[in-house]
Amino acid sequence: MGNNAIARIFVVDDDEELRAAVCAMLNRSKYDCVCFDNAASCLKALKDDQRNHAEGCDLLVTDVKMPEKGGMELLREVNRLFPWIPVVMMTAYADIPTSVRAVKSGAFDFIEKPVDEDNLLDVVESALLKEMDLHDPLVGKPLTRSERIVLCLILEGISNKRIAYILERSERTIEVHRGRIMRKLGVDNVVDLVKKATAMGWTE
Repeated sequence: MGNNAIARIFVVDDDEELRAAVCAMLNRSKYDCVCFDNAASCLKALKDDQRNHAEGCDLLVTDVKMPEKGGMELLREVNRLFPWIPVVMMTAYADIPTSVRAVKSGAFDFIEKPVDEDNLLDVVESALLKEMDLHDPLVGKPLTRSERIVLCLILEGISNKRIAYILERSERTIEVHRGRIMRKLGVDNVVDLVKKATAMGWTE
């Protein structure tokens, strides 16, 4: 993210002119905009950012209808893997019912095409402000070296008590590490922890 950027926003649309126009609107308001012409490349970038502990994405703006993987499928994937990232859908008038379903499925809001700059910026600002209000400050933060070691042992199915013995730490310390790991990865149970770690490449 540039030194003066307010937030980093991913924009996904197969229409090159629309992508460029939306990014120009966001850039004028000091947002750092990253463009993708398909959902798959956006998901890869999100996963790479997490795996490499990069600065990540603060907000995703995606078209509803795209070849291959559409906006609804992208929304479901982001909600599953990156639940802390708010998603805004862009839609043509005829697709408004789809966008309403998207909001019911977890999207923050939708924007009708052609995109009006004031409307876009209002929705973006609202999404980012809501995310700051609800966002656990630890979510998305990189794991420390100790937390990465503890996570690897958890993924091997080793109990807290055994991990404490292996690392010569108290069981309480391991419990604290475990809690922070789960908060940073945005999960609240071991099953989701394993799924998230697998998606991020920790189990490779």
